[in-house]
Amino acid sequence: MKCRVIFGFWMAIAGAGVWAQTPVEVAEWVEERSPSTPAYSTDLLIPVEMPPYVTLKVGIDPATLAVGATDGIVRYVVVMRNASGSRNVAYEGIRCATGEVKTYARVNAADQWVNNEQAPWKDMTSNLPSRHAYAIAKQGACEGRTAAKRDDIVTALKRRQVARD
Repeated sequence: MKCRVIFGFWMAIAGAGVWAQTPVEVAEWVEERSPSTPAYSTDLLIPVEMPPYVTLKVGIDPATLAVGATDGIVRYVVVMRNASGSRNVAYEGIRCATGEVKTYARVNAADQWVNNEQAPWKDMTSNLPSRHAYAIAKQGACEGRTAAKRDDIVTALKRRQVARD
């Protein structure tokens, strides 16, 4: 009998529209202004484990790794080298909440940053050349749909490196 009374009470409240009258405000996500492209070094790169079919060697410079205080974006410089030794360097951000990646800038042949002011957010799991971003997210940058803390990301990536050695 007690269950029916409680159920009836909640049905009466729901029927009266009490919940519908209580607005729930969800803050709209706003991306922080991306900081300037950071200086980077290739001396202390933390390797990112890639699938066996990927021939690139990928690493991130831990000194460039940062997590946005208000937007939760994990930003970093990634260095990719192919078998012949040529390299591709990019300043990227991962939005864990949506599974997206954005390339803010790339280093050109003259070793200078070229900003991509209108860079769109792209799905990390699509067939784009962002497999490394997905690997970085899975190997420590994201805890589910939340960005990990900076030090936790570095620790997780280094732990994977030690496990491979």
